[in-house]
Amino acid sequence: MTDPPPAGDVRLHIEAASIGYDKRIISEGLSVSIPDRSFTVVVGPNACGKSTLLRALSRLLRPSLGQVILDGADIQSHKTKEVARRIGLLPQSAIAPDGITVADLVARGRYPYQGLVRQWTDADERAVARAMEQTAITDLSGRLVDELSGGQRQRVWVAMALAQHTDILLLDEPTTFLDITHQIELMELLADLHQVGHTLVAVLHDLNHAARFGTHLIAMKDGAIVAEGTPSQIVTAELVGQVFGLRCLIVPDPVTGTPHVVPVGRQRSRP
Repeated sequence: MTDPPPAGDVRLHIEAASIGYDKRIISEGLSVSIPDRSFTVVVGPNACGKSTLLRALSRLLRPSLGQVILDGADIQSHKTKEVARRIGLLPQSAIAPDGITVADLVARGRYPYQGLVRQWTDADERAVARAMEQTAITDLSGRLVDELSGGQRQRVWVAMALAQHTDILLLDEPTTFLDITHQIELMELLADLHQVGHTLVAVLHDLNHAARFGTHLIAMKDGAIVAEGTPSQIVTAELVGQVFGLRCLIVPDPVTGTPHVVPVGRQRSRP
């Protein structure tokens, strides 16, 4: 197991937290730091605590012990709109209201900046236009969201989060239900956002996507962090076996040179 990065001056980290639902604890004594300007990917088997970790980081789930620290203070001490101006969240099963257009849904990302005194401004309009441009959905602005393909809808949700003008973006299984082409398109979009300075934290099931696009990986099992570090540091056959119970070979990705997981499985004779 590699040592986690020091909490130091990182903007977002968890300190000795117990996290769960009702009286069922998923993670106990959990401490983890999200490196600034990283593309952090959380991996692990089903029901290991990945989404629970993300919900705690976004303030949707309050630890029963310990705390989540955002910009030097307990995240619970920040007002809801303050958190929304700093952290954008794409949940696992985002559902758009019936009959809403792409532009109107993206505009909802500006909600944290609205109030009784401050109403819609030209700055809001520019933020929405920029978010749609970044995600290549400008041509879809007048379309109804429920008419779009899965890949297009995911881009719209990312655009809404970008319209919040947050530096930190959390994504819970963003490639679920997407075909391979749309998975790669979305991962490349996220990599582009990371390149221009966003801190990203994504829960992914695909280890090869995680190793190719992530800069910092967190591997979890049974609610605990088993290892964290760069893909080349932690994606090993031993780790995959320990975390997923899968026999595999690790070879260089022929495109990027990052670790690539090849399952061994059972040997079968071919006809």
